[in-house]
Amino acid sequence: MSAAASPDGEGESPPNASSARARRFGGFGDLALRAASALVMVAGALGSLWAGGAWFTLFWALAGAAVYWEWEHLAGGRNMIVRLALGALALAGAAALASVGDVEWALLVLVAGAAGVGWLGRSASAADRSGQAGWCAAGLLYAGAMVVAVCVLRHSLFLGPVAILWLFAVVWGTDVMAYFGGRLIGGPKLWPRVSPGKTWSGFWVGVLCGAGAGAGVVAAAVTPGEAPLFPVFALGVAAASVSQGGDLFESMVKRRYGVKDSGRLIPGHGGAMDRLDGFIFAAVFAALVGALHKGSVAAAHGLLVW
Repeated sequence: MSAAASPDGEGESPPNASSARARRFGGFGDLALRAASALVMVAGALGSLWAGGAWFTLFWALAGAAVYWEWEHLAGGRNMIVRLALGALALAGAAALASVGDVEWALLVLVAGAAGVGWLGRSASAADRSGQAGWCAAGLLYAGAMVVAVCVLRHSLFLGPVAILWLFAVVWGTDVMAYFGGRLIGGPKLWPRVSPGKTWSGFWVGVLCGAGAGAGVVAAAVTPGEAPLFPVFALGVAAASVSQGGDLFESMVKRRYGVKDSGRLIPGHGGAMDRLDGFIFAAVFAALVGALHKGSVAAAHGLLVW
């Protein structure tokens, strides 16, 4: 979940009146609206983490449902209402299963749901049938991967909340500092064909600041020596880089469908996909690292303890 970055990536200004306002105030004219919306989202995410249990699962299931809803509307296709209902049920089931540690069953529910969604959304044209079905199915896997990942990371009595806080710090720190670094430093573009506003300066400022913020959270929350800071910082650099890749991936999806924002759910930010694109990739990366780390008793433990 991003903090105060721009709707379509670091350094890009909104169109029309917002663009004029941004130019008049050095590129930061719409920052107040984005910051206010970001504070509400951050409060919700932190509140769900503090509440834990069913509240945490519900919050992220709803976030996943918002992402899925936007993706399916971008993809279009047939049987939209039935697809949305089936996807919502699959997301709810996967979230409930992952929150109690039944990860294999959660993934099976997602895959089965995605197969059903793809079949329902397939094109009437034989030439485009498989492509349309694939895009429809991908939306559920995209949203569901985030839901399962955060529930897997949270499924630990003590290190679970720390792992989620680390993830928040890395992604939010990366987004915020990439925004300011790109606006203030400028320079060569990262990938202008995909995201014209992103710069290499913003990328590196964001990645290093995000990794530092994550290491700071772990240093404050964990007994010294239990989670060595160098591996945690290195993982933060990797996760922050992956989150930037998530931003670019979503920009590619939006360009495919010819839209600037995935939706209008969040004032000043666009849609849920616009705010969660980097977080989705970073959360899946963190969950995979934690789960694959040899000898780990839980994904959060495998992520932080080396």
